[in-house]
Amino acid sequence: MFRRRRPEDSADPSVDPTAGTEGADDEDAADDVARDDTAATSVVAGPHDVSDAPQDDVVRLDLGGLLVPGVDGMELRLDVDEASGSVVAVTVVNGESAVQVMAFAAPRTTGIWDDVREEIRASLAAQGPVEEASGTFGRELLATLVVAGPQGQSAMQPVRFVGIDGPRWFVRGLFSGPAARQAVDAAPLEDVLRAIVVVRGNDPMAPGDPLPLHVPGELPEGLARAGEEGRDQMLPPERGPEITEIR
Repeated sequence: MFRRRRPEDSADPSVDPTAGTEGADDEDAADDVARDDTAATSVVAGPHDVSDAPQDDVVRLDLGGLLVPGVDGMELRLDVDEASGSVVAVTVVNGESAVQVMAFAAPRTTGIWDDVREEIRASLAAQGPVEEASGTFGRELLATLVVAGPQGQSAMQPVRFVGIDGPRWFVRGLFSGPAARQAVDAAPLEDVLRAIVVVRGNDPMAPGDPLPLHVPGELPEGLARAGEEGRDQMLPPERGPEITEIR
């Protein structure tokens, strides 16, 4: 399934979506994921830069700055900024779990995840404890947020932030649902995150600027389509979760 999301689908509309890196210099203008600090960290092995993209048979959806693999049984949703109409993220949903992926420009020589992690921690501190831990992508943040349910009632939702610094780009993954805590639920979504290819481009961008994303023109051959009486995977635009966005 491939679709977009509305504001009411947002995981946490109370958190400022613009929280992230600020004041950066311009560039060219065993099921528990909540591991303690002593836990071993595995090799990330992805996402990949387009210059080093794997030569595999994986079918990826071209969103511009991100090439996202399509996986049978998972749903891809485009997250759209309501004010500008721009695509700002893609969310991959697997059952009750999801990972939202956002990509940004970064400096040539240094990563930005350490700074971003501290800004996310500060933005979430008012809502409750935020724990830093070692996970499959290195240092990550674990939190539990108050979210609005379908009938407007309050509910608690666990979330997990991971960050990957690449060559002149940075990818942030936000896991929610069971995948935010349970490794068995996180593993399929982590595999999708690792298989993503990042297309940074050569245009000058300030560190923290989002990589341009767009709606794909057509689904590539081999990408599974919805099976509900032949309904197409391309559904009308909706807006997505707004927990954090880096500016």
